[in-house]
Amino acid sequence: QVQLAESGGGVVQAGGSLRLSCAASGGFFRGYGLGWFRQAPGKDREFVAGISPGGINTRYTDSVKGRFTISRDNAKNTSYLQMNTLKTEDTAIYYCARSGSASYGSSDPRTYPYWGQGIQVTVSS
Repeated sequence: QVQLAESGGGVVQAGGSLRLSCAASGGFFRGYGLGWFRQAPGKDREFVAGISPGGINTRYTDSVKGRFTISRDNAKNTSYLQMNTLKTEDTAIYYCARSGSASYGSSDPRTYPYWGQGIQVTVSS
């Protein structure tokens, strides 16, 4: 059974940084694409970033390009989302997700069968 658990969220001032981690257990971690999504109150779940199984290829939504970096350590079964120059509009619950295949970068949540429980990120002005 695949389980994902996010950590590293919290409250930070605008302009600050946070690094989220997503620890996976069960399944064959290095064989699948991974993604990070976020959901702000009253809004749909939004794709943030995706990474290929080997960690070579990445994709980002336009609003975080140049500020966020997705990475993964397959030896540790862990994915990371480094978030720099945070803005108040980045405030949301952040979720990590595992794809059902080696594909990555899909913005459709339905292509990710496994999800973490989510973690709150609050950026204050």
